Amino acid sequence: MKTDTAAVAADTSEPALERQTRGREIGPTGQMLLPVGLALAVLVLWEIVVRVAKIPAVILPAPSEVFQTLLRTYPLLLQHAVPTMMETILGFILAVVLGVMLAVLLTYSPAWRAALYPNLVFFQLIPKVALAPLFIIWLGIGTESRLFFALFISFFPIVISMATGLAEVDNSLLRLCRSLTATEWQVFVNVRFPYSLPFLFSGMKIGITMAMIGVIVGEFITAQAGLGYLIVFATSRAETAVIIAAISVLCVLGLALYGLVVLGELAMRRWYYGA
Repeated sequence: MKTDTAAVAADTSEPALERQTRGREIGPTGQMLLPVGLALAVLVLWEIVVRVAKIPAVILPAPSEVFQTLLRTYPLLLQHAVPTMMETILGFILAVVLGVMLAVLLTYSPAWRAALYPNLVFFQLIPKVALAPLFIIWLGIGTESRLFFALFISFFPIVISMATGLAEVDNSLLRLCRSLTATEWQVFVNVRFPYSLPFLFSGMKIGITMAMIGVIVGEFITAQAGLGYLIVFATSRAETAVIIAAISVLCVLGLALYGLVVLGELAMRRWYYGA
């Protein structure tokens, strides 16, 4: 009797838990409105605190003043946003190419994996900002130094994610391919690479943000154009509103580039999986 009661309880507990979890789920509308509502609440609170406490604009301008500055300096911000975005995209593309190549090498060569992987982890532990001046010394003050620093700072998550996806393929699929006498190239194209796509795009989502950070750090040190250069220039003149406006544009650019990676993931999934 006790066994039957326990079995019934086990059968009924899972649906009840599912019903409770389903009741706590947030729909698509809520997922869009909640972050927007929170951001607006923070802006309103920011505006109130600045006005009530009478904080000087040089220390913390109100959101309304930042918005007016954004409208007034929009052509200048757009002019400096173009080189920042172009260098970020180019550095990110280089990071993806290098990351995929290294991931394939680490997957198919145990010797290279044993030699490279610990060193990659070691270099990842080094503070990247501390190495930025070296790229300026090695590559000069032009675009090359910022591109390669963006590459250096963003390729690691792509390598690790891609290598993980290539290595964690279901062994039953690999055995099936061997039984069908498939070549390594056929296995890579039809099994390993499609399986690793979610892992690759997870690394790319992190890499695109890291690439922008690398470009901005490079523009802080040496540049005559770009949003990083504009932030440094505005800092020297104590124009806090311009600094926050430039950071706002950077946030928009980062969201746009992140969205492009997400769209690329959806397109690749449909191409390979038909869904």
